[in-house]
Amino acid sequence: MSTAIGYLKGSRLAREIEVDPHDSTVVIDEERVPAGSVAWDVPTHGSVYGALLNDRAAFEALGGAVHEPPYNAPPQAPILYIKPQNTVAAYGMPIPIPNGVPQLQVGATLGVVIGKRATKVQASDAPQYIAGYTVVNDVSVPHESVYRPAISEKCRDGFCPIGPWVIQADEVRDADQLAIRVYVNGELRQEASTATLVRPVSHLLADVTEFMTLDAGDVLLVGVPHGAPLVGAGDRVKIEIDGVGHLENTVVQEDECLHFTMGGDSR
Repeated sequence: MSTAIGYLKGSRLAREIEVDPHDSTVVIDEERVPAGSVAWDVPTHGSVYGALLNDRAAFEALGGAVHEPPYNAPPQAPILYIKPQNTVAAYGMPIPIPNGVPQLQVGATLGVVIGKRATKVQASDAPQYIAGYTVVNDVSVPHESVYRPAISEKCRDGFCPIGPWVIQADEVRDADQLAIRVYVNGELRQEASTATLVRPVSHLLADVTEFMTLDAGDVLLVGVPHGAPLVGAGDRVKIEIDGVGHLENTVVQEDECLHFTMGGDSR
């Protein structure tokens, strides 16, 4: 069992809980139960930032395009974007697929949860600033361009499920060697690993905090692996990250989930 931090739906207090990230069970009121049987709230409360092209295969897939306008050269710093609060959703909450959009892209990624204010952090000191790790689905409407902010593709309501908990950092042996798997309706659709990051976790944190401050509770997404699966209405998505946990959500037609409160956190 590992120690994690979680929020139960309707509670304003963080709970230190014992979890088994391998079979996604949790001890609640001295009883070990499946994570899916618990009503979760979002386990983080800060801003969520993502890093584009931090997966080696995703970067290499661009080929010579990185040498063409508008950039004319490979990026020298992390390419960041934000997942605003309206995108954040808890384990089990629906992922709305907009009307007229046939499929969504599953963005299975590791979320690095910041433990204290981080400014100009050295890579060697980065672990001191990490509170823990969580599973994130960086959902987006499929698009090709990385040369302009993909606001309408990545920032829609419910497009960033997080959870179900935050595993404490010292429970994860090596954040740069974590296997990631995506299942759609029980079928394995993607296998990836944080070992393919262009900037490993500590270096990414150092490079980001060189030009911007991250605060306690913020989440830094390390990057979506190349070949992200596509899903449609009715599909059940499960993301597993070894040593961290499982995140499950179902894609629902937008009109069918308007009665749910998006933005996740009810605290």
